[in-house]
Amino acid sequence: MIRNSLLALFSFSTLLAAQPSGEKLFAERCAICHNDSNPRAAGLDTLRAKSPEAILSVLTVGVMRVQGAKLSGVERRLVAEYISGRKMAGDATGTSKGLCASRPAFAGPAQGPAWNGWGATPANTRFQPAAAAGLTAAQVPGLKLKWALGFPDATSAWASPTVAGGRVFVGSQNGTVYSLDARTGCIYWTFSASGGVRTAISIAPRKGPRNGHTIFFGDTTANLYALDAVTGEQLWRRQLEDHPLARITGAPVLYQDRLYVPMSSYEEAQGASPDYECCTFRGSVSAVDIHTGKVIWKTYTIDVLPKPRGKSSAGKTLWGPSGSAIWSAPTVDARRKRIYAATGNTYSDPEQPSSDAVIAFDMATGRIEWMKQVTPKDVYITGCRPGSTNPNCPENGGPDHDFGNSPILASVGGKDIIVIGQKSGVGYAMDPDKQGEILWQYRAGEGGALGGMEWGSAVDAENAYFPVADMGRPKPGGLHAVNLKTGQRVWYAPPPPLACGQAGRGCNAAQSAAVTVIPGVVFSGSNDGAIRAYATRDGAILWEYNTNREFETLNGVPAKGASMHGPGPTIAGGMMFLNSGYGGFGGRPGNVLLAFGVDE
Repeated sequence: MIRNSLLALFSFSTLLAAQPSGEKLFAERCAICHNDSNPRAAGLDTLRAKSPEAILSVLTVGVMRVQGAKLSGVERRLVAEYISGRKMAGDATGTSKGLCASRPAFAGPAQGPAWNGWGATPANTRFQPAAAAGLTAAQVPGLKLKWALGFPDATSAWASPTVAGGRVFVGSQNGTVYSLDARTGCIYWTFSASGGVRTAISIAPRKGPRNGHTIFFGDTTANLYALDAVTGEQLWRRQLEDHPLARITGAPVLYQDRLYVPMSSYEEAQGASPDYECCTFRGSVSAVDIHTGKVIWKTYTIDVLPKPRGKSSAGKTLWGPSGSAIWSAPTVDARRKRIYAATGNTYSDPEQPSSDAVIAFDMATGRIEWMKQVTPKDVYITGCRPGSTNPNCPENGGPDHDFGNSPILASVGGKDIIVIGQKSGVGYAMDPDKQGEILWQYRAGEGGALGGMEWGSAVDAENAYFPVADMGRPKPGGLHAVNLKTGQRVWYAPPPPLACGQAGRGCNAAQSAAVTVIPGVVFSGSNDGAIRAYATRDGAILWEYNTNREFETLNGVPAKGASMHGPGPTIAGGMMFLNSGYGGFGGRPGNVLLAFGVDE
């Protein structure tokens, strides 16, 4: 234990030594605006009145989050401490305690139960078979909390855990990536990325003289990483997009020797500023060699470069077309040699056929084979409501009906179908052999900017499961089971009483987070802070756990649970791993990873 503690301390000290000072970072990144000659931004003397925690929050989730996203978690902390003149408690990695006493051999995902990447398989079904789950429907009511890990400097626990070889790999909002023991939660190693890490992590065996396993993930500065799974050593890093507001939110999907990486951005939110020249970002998918990081192909969802399209009333250049970002993990269709990705809205005119669409890419070349758009003319940027005076707002604003779901490649009666839920509140089944022709559609919710199906639906052999957000609507929440063959409702589970008490800001029943299925059970986290297990036969609640509290964490980081909005539960080897807390988009902040199991 002492040896591992010293190694971790040496590693963190080495990391700090390699970083510029907070003063230098402020001079290089912040002083261009925050100076005495700029009356529109607070100067250093004014900023010094704030606490380091308040400054860090502004850089992480507040009005400066776009600028803060270009700093690593350690760098943000250094800037906050320099500005305030005060030190923060603990460290940015959260490893002052809880280190593993030894490091056993690591066999990788081929040996033992695993959940690899976002959807458990490249088909993104979010279904875990009985053998890998190690958990039966009869055992679910006996689930108990086994351990908790706190994420430092975080208001959202926003990444989906990966399980392989008895270890858990998970990223955090401040860019720290963790390798943990699945049974005990002790920390094997940490790595600090250049931006926040909200993607799921994929793992693959490594060929060549350095045999072993490699993990892959993306960050909020559009970087893709490859690390040694045993040591956390960086093998390579590749920036996949040079747009200053680009980020990777959807998990790279792994298939054979390639990663297929989606690209999204902060630009939709930045367009809310009248001084911003809106908009120039285009979504894309990149195919990357897992051994070298070389980009094999990159295909944009909009095939023309943005061009000036006039001046706004504020005198700023307006650009377009833009948008069609990809927020979710792509899906692999090995049989047809295709990659499916789902897109969001357009940011600026002219409207594009690639927005709010499922797109099929040729796996070898990146050529677009077909695209199926379900909501045309969805041109939208943040804050453009009726009466808005923002000159960037489109003349005829769209409803913001992105696809936040990954396409699911399912099979029913021997036929492959693509199943996907949309923020419109509609779930679809599409035909991959007929350019996405709609086979059925099911209205699950009212839909809206924070409505409908947000982050992830799931399927088993019989049904599709659509969790409804509808945040901001009179009746948010609810879970629907829909027959895969017919598109007809099998059952509907209305939202139960709120686990967070009385409805109010951040306390509502929206089921925005992705759901997960094992034989007989579907798990759904809620914005009210509860994780619930529903029987797949009728929607009856089999088990419920309220995460709305502070937790004693194995690494000593103060942590609490709250809203769940993003990742769903990961289940493997008889345990369930769940992140709780989401401080944005109408949720309540939290920063904890929870591990559940049953008594042996």
